[in-house]
Amino acid sequence: AVIYKGVEYTVVATAEPDIWEWRFQFGGSVKTGRTQTRLLALAARRVQSKIDAALRAAKSSPPKQEQ
Repeated sequence: AVIYKGVEYTVVATAEPDIWEWRFQFGGSVKTGRTQTRLLALAARRVQSKIDAALRAAKSSPPKQEQ
């Protein structure tokens, strides 16, 4: 596992050539997916982009208020 901006993620090769499965947990939910590329580094960068998007979405949404 790798940590990017405080979020732990994994990228693993699948049995299919050039297909990578990724996973990260953010805000109590687990995000998973697949990406197609020959390079592990590019697959990792794509996951980091998804983490960036999740962080932006969390920052722009108003915090939940407790009652």
